[in-house]
Amino acid sequence: MKPPLIPATIGLLLMSIPGAAAAQATHLIKLQADTAQGVYRFDPAVVVAHARDVLVFKVVNGGPHNVTFEGAGLSPQAHAALNAALPLRSEDLTSPLLTEPGAVYKVVVPAIPPGSYPFFCLPHTAYDERGELRVK
Repeated sequence: MKPPLIPATIGLLLMSIPGAAAAQATHLIKLQADTAQGVYRFDPAVVVAHARDVLVFKVVNGGPHNVTFEGAGLSPQAHAALNAALPLRSEDLTSPLLTEPGAVYKVVVPAIPPGSYPFFCLPHTAYDERGELRVK
């Protein structure tokens, strides 16, 4: 007696659904500050992701932090998609402030054109706390 073909059939069906083969990835980005040395950073500073990946920004220390995407050069569609992807925005392309160590902010990467999308921490702009989302 042959085993049923159900697992293989399900696999073939899933592969036929657009985007189903691409697994969603989660990227942890730590927001860090060493106030004694004046070093403020996103770690990693460059995140390579695909649409539907999840970016998890987590405060390690030195808050408050936030995430603000640079609007210059964005197409109206990319601008609107990024705004829609930022839950509880405090303003245009800007997350709310994250004040406590351990606080997290999750963003699902929207379907935007491949390319580089710079972001920064507004409270630490003077300290050049910057990052970059590279969408593939």
